[in-house]
Amino acid sequence: MLAAAVLSETAAALSLKAALDTPWWYSVVVTGYGVSFVLLSMILRAGAPIGKTYGIWAASGIALTAVLGCLIFGEPLTVTMLAGIVLVIGGVLLVEFGSGRSRIGVDG
Repeated sequence: MLAAAVLSETAAALSLKAALDTPWWYSVVVTGYGVSFVLLSMILRAGAPIGKTYGIWAASGIALTAVLGCLIFGEPLTVTMLAGIVLVIGGVLLVEFGSGRSRIGVDG
């Protein structure tokens, strides 16, 4: 479900760019974001932690949107941007690996 949420959010984000020239793409924008948020709520309802889930969703969406923006729209994808994507993914991994450790501000 998380992969589908990422893909629908990415489709919505890319459709924003396409809608600048062809307004019917706005229907894909609304649908994509709607589907993505419904899927995210279902994942959270199933008990997934919000920090980990949202982090994966956001980082994956950023990376995929940047890469596909380059491939589809010919937008630049510089070394600096790639480094930023790596840093975002690294941050999500830190949240993932740290989620089982001691908690700040809880129990004390």
